[in-house]
Amino acid sequence: MLSGITVVDFSHHLPGPICTMRLAELGATVLEVQPYPQDPSPFSSIAGGPDRKTGASILRSHRNQKSISLNLRTVEGRSLAFALAKEADVVVESYRPGVLRHLGLDYDRLWEVHPSVIFCSVTHYGQSGDLYQLGSSDLNIQAVSGFLSAVRDAQGRPVAGELPLADFAVGVYASEQICAALVQRERTGRGAYLDVASADLLSYWSGLQALLAKSSHTEQEKVDSSRDFVAYQVYETAEGQYVALAAREEKFWRNFCRAVGRADWETMHTATISGNHDLYVELRDLFLSRTQAEWSELGAEVDCCLTAVEEWADWAEHAYARSREIADTLPEAEPVGHEDHTHEWLKKKLRMTDASLRRLEDMGVIPVQK
Repeated sequence: MLSGITVVDFSHHLPGPICTMRLAELGATVLEVQPYPQDPSPFSSIAGGPDRKTGASILRSHRNQKSISLNLRTVEGRSLAFALAKEADVVVESYRPGVLRHLGLDYDRLWEVHPSVIFCSVTHYGQSGDLYQLGSSDLNIQAVSGFLSAVRDAQGRPVAGELPLADFAVGVYASEQICAALVQRERTGRGAYLDVASADLLSYWSGLQALLAKSSHTEQEKVDSSRDFVAYQVYETAEGQYVALAAREEKFWRNFCRAVGRADWETMHTATISGNHDLYVELRDLFLSRTQAEWSELGAEVDCCLTAVEEWADWAEHAYARSREIADTLPEAEPVGHEDHTHEWLKKKLRMTDASLRRLEDMGVIPVQK
């Protein structure tokens, strides 16, 4: 769908590579500009030596993605970066606000010579506001946005999850915004500047949930959150694994009750743990009587919203992942070495000669070709 679109990627943390990976999956050619000499950060490029790639760089092993290395501390390196951006349809960056302006690679300067460019800045707090210069991580974004307040343990304490949800979500959201801007450009010829912030996105989600909570018909509905319903819980199974029962709708709860031979529960689909603890204990004991595989089989046969809590260690073998061939759509988990395309792409995009490239090598602007 994006065949013929070229993206220059200056991003260096997880949201940017998520964004450009999605664009590459849609057919765009992504040219990643890596720092030279290499940054050993696990979220940047190479960690643990030249033959090991970790962190966000794994996402850049995807098809249609090429990597070049430039020393942006040099005038020549910045000039090459600007020249590449001038040839691109899309530029993606994730520096703190003001850094690219200092380097002479900001949107305003690029727009003067390339007004049709789509320039996307992916940051945590955006390009303005009280927090825009503040350093942060995914957990901070979940906290600031109010999202973390909806993820609590049994004692009511906010829980830090292992999945970097804000980073993943804003990466996908940024790719959506870029695609919309490409449609606009096709219609009007105008480029766009996109200020995409992960705190904005999660705050929007939290705001929607707050509106839904306020629209509840009774005070009791506001108090009874989903985590208190017996029909909407994670239950432990016989071998210490877990299943998720999400039979909040009456029809699903009724199907579940009939499948386990408990017709006497059918009218209790709105029961809560706090209001009917005896029912919760019975359900807990019931789930402990069978293995996760047995409950998964029942969930597949009976329309009752019952699924296994799958483990990351063997996610590629999950029935759903296999049936949808999801593993085939992801980057390789263990890329072999680091393939640099600096010389190839400077020749292709900027028509540079071998002599010019050797001079840049001698000046420390680009890596020496092996």
